This record gives sequence, C-alpha cells and structure tokens, in this order.
Amino acid sequence: MAETPLKMMERLYQKLQRRSQKIRKWSDYFEGKHPLLFASPEFSTQTGDLFDGFSDNWCRTITHATAERLRPLAFRLEDGSIDKAAERAWKRSGCHVEVNLALLEALISGRSFALVWKPDGVGTEITFEKPTTAVVEYVPGRRRLRAAGLKVWTDHDLEFATLFTPSMVYRWQRLRAGSGGVWTGRTAGLSRGEASHVPNPLKVVPLVELPNLTRLGASPVSELAPVIPLQNAINALWAHAMTASDERALPARVVLGMDRPVREIIDPDSGEVVGEEDEPLAKFRSDRLLWLERQGASIAEFSAADLRGFLDLITQAVEHIAAQTRTPAIYLNKKLINIPESAVSADESGLVAKAYERQDHFGAGLQEVMRLEALAAGEPKRAESLSLGSVVWRDPHFRTEVQFADSLVKLKSIGVPDEALWERIPGVTHDVIERWKRMRDDQAGAILGGNVAALYGPKPAEDHQGDDEPANELLDAA
Repeated sequence: MAETPLKMMERLYQKLQRRSQKIRKWSDYFEGKHPLLFASPEFSTQTGDLFDGFSDNWCRTITHATAERLRPLAFRLEDGSIDKAAERAWKRSGCHVEVNLALLEALISGRSFALVWKPDGVGTEITFEKPTTAVVEYVPGRRRLRAAGLKVWTDHDLEFATLFTPSMVYRWQRLRAGSGGVWTGRTAGLSRGEASHVPNPLKVVPLVELPNLTRLGASPVSELAPVIPLQNAINALWAHAMTASDERALPARVVLGMDRPVREIIDPDSGEVVGEEDEPLAKFRSDRLLWLERQGASIAEFSAADLRGFLDLITQAVEHIAAQTRTPAIYLNKKLINIPESAVSADESGLVAKAYERQDHFGAGLQEVMRLEALAAGEPKRAESLSLGSVVWRDPHFRTEVQFADSLVKLKSIGVPDEALWERIPGVTHDVIERWKRMRDDQAGAILGGNVAALYGPKPAEDHQGDDEPANELLDAA
C-alpha cells in the first residue's frame, strides 16, 4: 500500500525528533555546557554542584579552526567563467553572510540545509535551515537523489510542517506538540482561497542537505564526535586539580609531642569549671601564632601538593585532541616561539587538507543549491552549466603578506595570468577583480592615448623643475 503524504510527513517528523536529541548534545558541547563525567561517586558527593557550569571548552576552538577556512566566493559555469547571475542571487539572499553560519552548523551538528524557493512567486530566495527543523529523505539505493524533504517551525501556539516532493508541496499546521493537536491543511498565513497543497513548480525537491564527514552508507557526523570523550576527561582533571589545589596547595604544619590545645568549660551560674573542650584551630591559623609549652614538642611540615601531574595529563589530552582533529598546535597552546614559517606551514598541513576535503563535500551541496536557483529563475541551460561547473573557495592556507607576495611573484615569473593570481589573494572577491581589470584597462588606454598626466599627474612647470630654480637664484644673487 502506497504511503500517503500525511503518513510520510509524520514519519519524517519522528525521524527529525530522534535526530534532534544527538544534535542538541553536540550543540551543548560547542556552547560549553558539559556535564562533569569520569568522576567517582565519592568525588561527586563531596563537591556537589561546585563544578556545575565549569568547562575548559576546546569544542568551540576545534570547529572554528575548520569553519574559518571555508569561504565560498563564487560559482563557475562549465566553461570556467564566473556566473554573474548566480553571484547576484547569492548576495540578494544574503548567502555571502549566512553560508558561514550554515557551514559552522554543519561542522557542529553533522549537517545543515538550504532551501530554494519563490515565496512571492516572482523572485527566488535561498535560506539556510537548522538540522533540528529540516530533514531530507533519499530514494533507496540512490544516495544523491532526493525523494522528499520536510521543514518544520513554530509560531506562537501553532506548529507548521511543509513536505516537499518532486510533484507536490503539502502544507499542514496544528497546535503545538503536547496540546493534543492534529495535523490539518494549513490556513494560517495563506490568502483567502489559497490551497494548502500546491504543485511543485521546480519538479524537484528544493531542500538540499549540506553533510559533514559523509561515508558510504553512514550518516553525517559532527566534528565534535571524537573530541567529546577527551573533553570530558579534561574537565574532570581540572576539577580534581582545583580540588587538590584548594586542599593541599600550601604547606601544612603539624605539632608533634604535644596534646591538642583545649579550653575550660565554665558553668555560667556557679563560675566553676565543669569540663574542657578542644580549642578551635581557626584562630591559630588566622593569627599564625602557637605556644609550645611542653618539653620536647616540635613542629614538622607537610609539603604542598605537586599539581604538575594533573597539568601534564591535561596537556596530553589536548595534544590528543589536536592529533585526532588535525588542528595545528598554534590554535591550542600558543607556545610556538622562534619557529620558522616552514614549520608553521607544516603544522597546518593537516587542517588545510581537511579544509580541502570539506570543500568537496559542501561544494557539491552548494552547487546543487545554485542549480535549483537557476531552475527557479527559469534558466535550465544555466542550471545545467552550473551542475558541471565548480565552487570557487578562498584558499584555506593562512599566510603572511610577505609569503603571499613571494608566492605570487614566483607564479607570475612562470607566466600565470594576473587574474589567476588575484584570485589567490585572501579577501579578494570577483567583483573586486573586475574593478581591478577595468582600472588596468583604463591605465593601458591612457598610456596608448598619450594621456600620461591621467596616470602620474600634470607635468611640473618649467620654472619649478629640479635644481634649476635654486641655481638660477644663486646666479642672480651673484
């Protein structure tokens, strides 16, 4: 029996809810919300909630280290030229800003999504969606062919769900979960007489997944998956170190050969001594005074606890995080002193290689997004050319200006064109390159036209050139 659209929507909705539990865990670790694990029950009983809210958060550093090296700049067509229409649509939807958040979310949660649609029926719009509000289902046996997509959101006391299929778009609403509401055709936000279920003009599911770390037959996974166990260990080690520091960070002195100081207990009515009790030691500690009256009494000392063992273990755990995530040491310990640039570049090679790998995965999804945008704009030929083109990314290498200049000069010496060199400069977008090309052409035209003054300014006057004026003044004075 064929699955009805409502049953499909409910099934995808449940799948989204199950997936959200793991996503919330990864998101909490990124935000530094870590439970204290790997501590004994006795330790937890003694400290209570003392370390609630504490974390030495390396999860944020690890994800930002990769995210800051992923910057899509433009989209090439099949012939290698830049698609100006795609660039305008990209900026019109604010994607040049939002894509950074979408890629960061994909690194944290394992995936994010992009939706291409025409909300007003005229202009196309690209929006990026959280993994807790969107899900895509693929055709069995076809990992890249989307069978359906679901987007959900809430507004006040209503919950909305939109199911995208290649042929239809189904829209439902209900009272928020927990209030017993049932899904019905959407009416809120629609104009009078507008149907809740409408044909899909794109003839393809417009919701695109941007997966992180995909494997054949495996689900996308967060960058934090290998970090979380070591992060828990680091937090526990810091808790133990701070507890030991609080108790044994200072030397402790002990009195030998003498009874504990006591004081008499006096009956307030009779004034007679009725007993004795131990003298509180807090006053001796604060006054730093003690009288030893018994012969043979002496003072010994317990040395302060050496906490370097905890710090060495924490350093080792951080190094393991760096090795497993291919994060350069400079991001984690900042102790690189008098290190040659070649060594720094070698230290970053693992992160750069990971960035190139992520560019391949995310780039395929972004290409599909812009292909859908071209289809929505009614340009199927451009859509086909985009699908065979590529994404232009910023170079993931971080170099100094001197290193870049030296590299560009060497590439220029072997005949690399200026435009190709400009593309390698960080932060230089293709609209900037177009402006540079116009400026270069204007300079060449000025030279060929003999208008040197347009380049170098007007020629100095005859009586204000070089050393002639001072020399003439000297002659006149003579």
